Amino acid sequence: MLIAMSGGVDSSVAAYIMKQRGCDCIGVTMKLFDNEDIGMGSDKTCCSLADTQDARNVACSMDMPFYVLNFAEDFKKQVIDRFVSAYQKGATPNPCIDCNRYMKFEKLLDRAEQLGLDCIVTGHYARIEYSDDRYLLKKAADTTKDQSYVLYSMTQRQLSRTVFPLGELCKSEVRRIAAEQGFINADKGDSQDICFVRDGDYAGFIENYTNTECQSGDFVDTHGNILGRHKGIIRYTVGQRRGIGLSFDSPMYVLSKCTDNNTVTLCQGDELYKKSFDADGFNWIAISAADAPMRTKAKIRYNQVEQWATVTPTGEDTVHVEFDQPQRAIAKGQAVVLYDGDIVVGGGVIK
Repeated sequence: MLIAMSGGVDSSVAAYIMKQRGCDCIGVTMKLFDNEDIGMGSDKTCCSLADTQDARNVACSMDMPFYVLNFAEDFKKQVIDRFVSAYQKGATPNPCIDCNRYMKFEKLLDRAEQLGLDCIVTGHYARIEYSDDRYLLKKAADTTKDQSYVLYSMTQRQLSRTVFPLGELCKSEVRRIAAEQGFINADKGDSQDICFVRDGDYAGFIENYTNTECQSGDFVDTHGNILGRHKGIIRYTVGQRRGIGLSFDSPMYVLSKCTDNNTVTLCQGDELYKKSFDADGFNWIAISAADAPMRTKAKIRYNQVEQWATVTPTGEDTVHVEFDQPQRAIAKGQAVVLYDGDIVVGGGVIK
């Protein structure tokens, strides 16, 4: 088995569990970018180097072979470039989903198969089950750590060749196991930010990466009236209130961004709520495809509680979603994921 080891406590304990099950395991860390790719000077130590050393230390403590796989070129193309392009087009992307789709469960699985290994193992909090001739993706037992939302793009082939050992565990159990085994990263904090944007400044990263300065433009209201000047559409996200830099009698929020005329539309809070939208790039998991409207629950952001909706297929990989109740700040580029209880029905990208 090929164990994806990020240097964090979750993947380390996943590796330990598979070793305890008597599996032959090889630990690997994916090298995803060079310092220069993310605007960090070559004279600086990237924290990913420390993460790699932590992964190597844990692997060695279990007498597990360990290798570093250089996927930097693919990561740049499939994750960083997609992230930058989406922001420039006014969307709000989730690069972690693209990393799972194109790197962990495509490139890494391909490498495992080239090496003649049965499957890959990751430290994701989710579960995989086989039922009625179909592999199902399910929520983790620890719903506070559940990561099924960012795994919605997994195919039947990928689900059949993947193991999530932490699916039945809670985070406290994972840390306890790591501490009992003396892992160097037992108390290591969870990663919070996008790995290639070190300071959380997305706009600054994009400007540096593209070597272009985002042009200022007009803030407008929903009637087209000019309210002031913005500092570039990549600096704003749907639902944002702080950082607008204008004063109003009542709170105003970012409603939408238009790249055609370089405007950011502001609105009052109640105008942020909408009931419907379209999504494309849809991947069905629990079923092979949908041919009629279905009642299901859906969520439009990672930490949201699922809400009832009617989902109507409109094409081979497109759907129309109509929520029973209006939802706040539905953002182009984010994922919509459908659930039947704890089973992921499928997911796609909000248009």
